[in-house]
Amino acid sequence: MEIRNLLSSDWNLVKSIYEMGIVTGNATFQTNAPSWAEWDSAHLPNGRIVAEEHGIVIGWAALTPVSSRCVYAGVAEVSVYIHPEKSGMGIGLSLLVELVRLSEAEGIWTLQAGIFPENLASLRIHEKAGFRILGVREKIGKQNGVWRDTVLLERRSKIIG
Repeated sequence: MEIRNLLSSDWNLVKSIYEMGIVTGNATFQTNAPSWAEWDSAHLPNGRIVAEEHGIVIGWAALTPVSSRCVYAGVAEVSVYIHPEKSGMGIGLSLLVELVRLSEAEGIWTLQAGIFPENLASLRIHEKAGFRILGVREKIGKQNGVWRDTVLLERRSKIIG
């Protein structure tokens, strides 16, 4: 497995993996994957990576700024998605660890994640990567007419900020 920067040519596989996450109902509140242009404009240019095996993208991770306000320039939200056939193999943790390294190289001092409490694998890899649980955001959003909670996690850099 190789971890490398995500390229626009990876979008079809990245989008497919994202859509597989959407279908689970426990990866995101989103109901549809965006277009490449929408996704590209929402994510930091130097904080997007893929895991590739035998030339095929099997997972991806990316950073999204939490705000356009300059005081939050060093705060980003993480996303990590793995092809379901490759889950449980340490790929998500490897991507997250590399994303942490990239974020610090970009001067980001705080990473955050909002994860459904049912997504135990994602909670586990975030904690292994140094994130801590701050609390639960109760009934923060509706999914298919049902209120859902998210667990709010944060990782503060020990070298930035």
